[in-house]
Amino acid sequence: AAGGGAKLEELLVEETWLEALSGELRKPYALDLCRFVAHERLHAKVPVYPPPHLVFHALHTTPFHSVKAVIIGQDPYHGPGQAMGLSFSVPEGIKIPSSLQNIFKELHKDLGCTIPSHGNLERWAVQGILMLNTVLTVREHQANSHAKKGWEQFTDAVIKTVSQKKSGLVFILWGNSAQAKIRLIDETKHHI
Repeated sequence: AAGGGAKLEELLVEETWLEALSGELRKPYALDLCRFVAHERLHAKVPVYPPPHLVFHALHTTPFHSVKAVIIGQDPYHGPGQAMGLSFSVPEGIKIPSSLQNIFKELHKDLGCTIPSHGNLERWAVQGILMLNTVLTVREHQANSHAKKGWEQFTDAVIKTVSQKKSGLVFILWGNSAQAKIRLIDETKHHI
């Protein structure tokens, strides 16, 4: 079981995503991924982030029918208390990481947005911005430790589904692994 007795495939409960992704987490690669994450949580000598109930936080906070834009990052922050299941976001009370500080500075420079005092981006997600990492779990202090274990295939399916079933969205791809996803997006229907 992937932490607290919950299996990874049982943690995605948002109905519109379950319908849109129809059975994605029951495919062989996803079952292997579920076993890998469960094993890591039980046997790794270091914690795995984010906590199980936040692994699919991006999908739970931004239901499929609400998606207006997609911000794609790499993998979760790997420091204690940082990862919350939304790309680039950290809970209030946690120091704002440099990557997010840079985002805030660019928004301020380009649009005059006030730089927030915290890094919690749930407000963005609730307004329809899907804050998706290409990999959804990570070992503490080990960036990319869960890369190439199946998450990329799952998040590719999410991106393809959004691209195929919606139109007129804005996709923002930050980082090399995120920019590699451009091939999954129909540029005739979306803004990148």
